[in-house]
Amino acid sequence: MIDNNTYSNLFNKQKANQFQIGNTSYKQRIAKLNSLKKALEVTYKQEIREAIFKDFKKPQLETDLTELYPVIDEINFVKQNLKSWLKNQQVDTPLALLGASSYIVNEPKGVCLIISPWNYPINLTFGPLVSAIAAGNTVILKPSEMTPHTSKVMAKIVSELFDENEIALVEGEVEVSQELLKLPFNHIFFTGSPAVGKIVMKAASQHLTSVTLELGGKSPSIIDDSAHLEKAVKKIVYGKFTNAGQTCIAPDYVLLHESLKADFITCFKNEVSSFYSENPEESNSYSRIVNNKHFERLKGGLEDAKSKGSTVEFGGSFNASDGYIQPTLVSNLTEDATLMQEEIFGPILPIKTYKSIEEAITYINSKEKPLALYIFSKKKKAIDYIIQNTRAGSTCVNHNLLQFLNHNLPFGGSNNSGIGKSHGYFGFLEFANQRSVLKQHTIGAVDLLTPPYTNWKQKIVDLTIKWF
Repeated sequence: MIDNNTYSNLFNKQKANQFQIGNTSYKQRIAKLNSLKKALEVTYKQEIREAIFKDFKKPQLETDLTELYPVIDEINFVKQNLKSWLKNQQVDTPLALLGASSYIVNEPKGVCLIISPWNYPINLTFGPLVSAIAAGNTVILKPSEMTPHTSKVMAKIVSELFDENEIALVEGEVEVSQELLKLPFNHIFFTGSPAVGKIVMKAASQHLTSVTLELGGKSPSIIDDSAHLEKAVKKIVYGKFTNAGQTCIAPDYVLLHESLKADFITCFKNEVSSFYSENPEESNSYSRIVNNKHFERLKGGLEDAKSKGSTVEFGGSFNASDGYIQPTLVSNLTEDATLMQEEIFGPILPIKTYKSIEEAITYINSKEKPLALYIFSKKKKAIDYIIQNTRAGSTCVNHNLLQFLNHNLPFGGSNNSGIGKSHGYFGFLEFANQRSVLKQHTIGAVDLLTPPYTNWKQKIVDLTIKWF
């Protein structure tokens, strides 16, 4: 039984405390970030590794690289730049407003809610939190119930570092999120599927709460006939099967020139064996599916494709008792196959051939805008043509996933794949209100043009419209 008052009381505590937190100095915010960094880098590092392994057998090195490093690097980036972000930004004042000065203040939005997913629980919970702290907000965190071991560690970290009237983490099933979404937060940062993103946005609209929605979709990889195929396949195999494909910006399907299909399949088999041995189930470098529900979803997707005449070029083995799905390559899929209609979010990779790049672009544009689009080509003209004639949240050329790690780039989707951006300055701005301030110093032209209106004042207005 959920006690609704618990969340309301927590929210009200943070609401009452928001101005005290919002008025903290640059040094105070940096101190908080340093405490979080130490927790991830030293105090709880091994406990985090063990918790994530319990949740889905993620290899330790992969945990360090995809969970801990991005958050620590985000903290380091914010520390280098926060002082300048917090300064008032002076802007020009038009001559018609002579006697005034203008500037922008990046003020905190207030009380924020961060709802994070299960696939990268540390990264996608604490990454947005770094931005929220930098901007001076109070925050309630709601991690996914699907990674309970990791959520418990995060709860320990948050309770140790922060008072609940500033930052609190609540655990629980989907009903907890539903109750939290009834509260009038000033900003909601949600990472998850487009379907749930719509629910979050609808709930936020009841209070006109601003949202950042990091969603997903079917992110394509295009390989043209000029690409270095072996290098392209190696990078796609890495991008697709990191975290067993449970990555929002993983290549969802591959569009390759029809002349490359046979060689692609050969390279794919070689690279999977090179990464994960002949039997990935015995590899210490390969993760598992988070739970049985997602395991059955993925298995059902592959069975659906096979029933509609697709070809399993490689893989296709399952072990339900261990949440294991072999890295799998599928060709000849029909468009009504589930794997071609829904984001896969697992270690199954469809390939589709094209004759001309225009055909590939038409296919991509027939679907919702993807979170990421990947291009493998040596031709600048072709790369530019693809970028100019498609739309996506981000693009990486001759690699994949790496755009997420550059904090100078905004990360996020477009329409169905997301609203708003994160990372670095862009993440800071999501949790800040750009408050405009105009300060009058002397009597200005506007003060001379108040009623009663006269012919002389009309001439002044005519001159102002014409020249200023």
